Amino acid sequence: MPVKLKLTYLSIIVLFFTSRVQAQQSSFINDVNYPYLEKLVATAKKNYPEVKARQSQVNAAKGLYNSTVFSWLEGVTASYIYSPQNSINLSQPTIFKGYQIAISLNIGQMFSRPGAIRQAKETYKAAEYQQAAYLLTLEAQVKRYYFAYLEAQAELRLRANAVIDAETAVKQLKYAFQKGETTFQIYNEQLNSLYNQNSFKVQAELATFTAKTNLEELLGTKLEDVK
Repeated sequence: MPVKLKLTYLSIIVLFFTSRVQAQQSSFINDVNYPYLEKLVATAKKNYPEVKARQSQVNAAKGLYNSTVFSWLEGVTASYIYSPQNSINLSQPTIFKGYQIAISLNIGQMFSRPGAIRQAKETYKAAEYQQAAYLLTLEAQVKRYYFAYLEAQAELRLRANAVIDAETAVKQLKYAFQKGETTFQIYNEQLNSLYNQNSFKVQAELATFTAKTNLEELLGTKLEDVK
């Protein structure tokens, strides 16, 4: 192999080795913004429809519990009778004159009230527990989607850099091939490599937009609107 051909091929190898080293050193960990992540979680808890639905269930269970607590009064019936001071009722004589209050108790209903109240209270507590559990699940899901989005962005940057490196290598090999310093096989292999890197970049772009869409679904708003 001619010396110039060896040097050209060696420069391409060094270029790709440098690109690989940079890729291995790249990480999305430094991109994580925890205060911003907390804002994302708060936004999801505020906007996501399922959160509102579960809050409505809690409110309904609380209202049922409150109404059940006071429903024991339904077993108490109060009435009054008015007997004028100067009247005489021969059919139903009474020794009391004026207003008389009568209170009747439904014993069966009175005894059933404590059980109904306990059941309503447990239903209310269960709704609160379910809401709390869902909020934890939602928070974890927001974090997973946020990290996936950062990972996709990091991958996209790597693929974009790889395309730039491949384009640079193609230009160098094209010039070397025109001068007869490299073979068409090597030049063609680099063209194929550039095609593959562009394909990987397109896949990374799709993954980035998908991750962003997944995150925005939970947020109920555009990611750019969360300040």
